[in-house]
Amino acid sequence: MTLTLSSPERFHGILQTGFRPPRLLLPRPGIDLTKWAVVACDQYTSEPDYWRRVEGEVGEAPSTLHLIFPEAYLGTADAPARIGRIQHTMRRYLAEGLLREHEGAIYVERTVGGRIRRGLMLELDLEHYNFDSRSTSLIRPTEGTIVARLAPRIEVRRDAELELPHVLVLIDDPAGTVIEPIAAERAGLAKLYDAELMLDGGRVAGYAVDATLSERAAQALRDLAKPQAFAARYGVPAGTPAMLFAVGDGNHSLATAKAIWERVKGSVGMDHPSRFALVEVENIHDPALEFAPIHRLLYGVSADVRQALAESFGSRLLCADVPSAAAMRARVEAAHDEVHAAGLIGPGARFSLIEIADPPSALAVGTFQAFIDRFIERGGATEVDYVHGDDVLERLSVRDGCVGIHLAAVSKDALLRRVVHEGPLPRKTFSMGEANEKRFYVEARRIR
Repeated sequence: MTLTLSSPERFHGILQTGFRPPRLLLPRPGIDLTKWAVVACDQYTSEPDYWRRVEGEVGEAPSTLHLIFPEAYLGTADAPARIGRIQHTMRRYLAEGLLREHEGAIYVERTVGGRIRRGLMLELDLEHYNFDSRSTSLIRPTEGTIVARLAPRIEVRRDAELELPHVLVLIDDPAGTVIEPIAAERAGLAKLYDAELMLDGGRVAGYAVDATLSERAAQALRDLAKPQAFAARYGVPAGTPAMLFAVGDGNHSLATAKAIWERVKGSVGMDHPSRFALVEVENIHDPALEFAPIHRLLYGVSADVRQALAESFGSRLLCADVPSAAAMRARVEAAHDEVHAAGLIGPGARFSLIEIADPPSALAVGTFQAFIDRFIERGGATEVDYVHGDDVLERLSVRDGCVGIHLAAVSKDALLRRVVHEGPLPRKTFSMGEANEKRFYVEARRIR
């Protein structure tokens, strides 16, 4: 399928703004949406039991489970066969008419944890995205990109017919000019889907945004990107390249789309579906949007982590055992700004508070991630995983050969200002909600 831009003016507009209303695919009426929608593939990576529960819920029913590669299974012996099945199922679903076309923006409401988070589905132009740490592009990452993590994602996407979006992109819209006016008109919008989500995922509903509201939202986005407005908002010199979209969740998925586009654009031309990526845009000022920490879980630990910390930080280190996980969490949250604090869990049911005075990084996650990287390079552990949820980290850390590092949440208030002034934060610094609050796949989009 080739997307044809309706006019040179529309093409010019995309070049300037970096976004356009999407042309996407939705499950046809009659499909059980509770079985169709599954959580983002990069969640529950240390919990294959979660994905086995999903498989039990879905069975053989039409589902996005059959169209994605849960990253809990990366590195398994059947990975190539799994990728082949995914790509075959995409072709089969298209041939059997399980997906119906929809053109235009979709307003999304996600209800979970007693909160309603609001978003807008758009296509972003990958020509305006650069995930380099020095990026000054219109679309930028908020966190560092682990290039080594792109290879398996590229294998899945390279010959795929469809993309399924779990990328959440942030805008800095304190006056609520883009998404909030659409939300105020929700009662008059046509409902496209409404589904209960499995396994404590809450509920999701999508509404077609009419042409008038869509154009108002587009103009509001253009206003946010105006150089003078951008410079005033962030206190940067006039003429500083504007950042309109900041990738909050799914940076590696968007980076994968970018890598594929750079490989193929010389042969397919600039007017091609793979130039764009389908994302959900959210306002960082939405009160329902809460940030959660991403903890670290070390596997194959063969050295004393506390001793390694002492060797790395010397007299700047305070390491004190505490009686419980609850006490550890409370001490981490209460730590003052002059030190970087984390909790240490393991080996076994041992809990400690770690504090680093005169820290080497601006954020605690940077200080501890650098230590973890050195610890693994020197053979102290075999690998690290990135874990959502305090209880999940505590449960997994007490297993043999594991040690957990509990980190505090990063405030969302100064996030985008920090990205504008200092560049992306260290990798896996924050999460837009806990694992069960992540985006569930509903929509799809052709990329071939």
